[in-house]
Amino acid sequence: MNDLGDARVRTWTLRFMTLLAADCQDQLAWLGERELETQDVVEEAELLCRVSEGLTERGAFEPDELRDLRAIGRRLGEIDTSCRVGLWANALPADPAWDDVRLLTRQFLLTALGDWRQPLPRPVLPDKDDR
Repeated sequence: MNDLGDARVRTWTLRFMTLLAADCQDQLAWLGERELETQDVVEEAELLCRVSEGLTERGAFEPDELRDLRAIGRRLGEIDTSCRVGLWANALPADPAWDDVRLLTRQFLLTALGDWRQPLPRPVLPDKDDR
């Protein structure tokens, strides 16, 4: 890695993939009362998978990790547009695509960190204006 920005994006990628790899019940508990749109989750994960190409070229990810991120990106891209509508909390238990994503992100974390079980990222509190 040659840039602080690369390190931050790598860290965010690992944290976000940790959330996607968690058991469904842990994901739902993490969400709590938050109303996170499925489309937003898909778009964020797809973006992280896309930028991993450049990060790998600069040494932030290894080729094996990039292979896993590409697989995650492909699976996310296969999620039907109609399944991207609505709250992620509703999609998690209902759409089997999230089981596939969960398995793929676990493989990525196993490759990158040696274990897919990582602490979930701390939830970001909404701005006072958003409450």
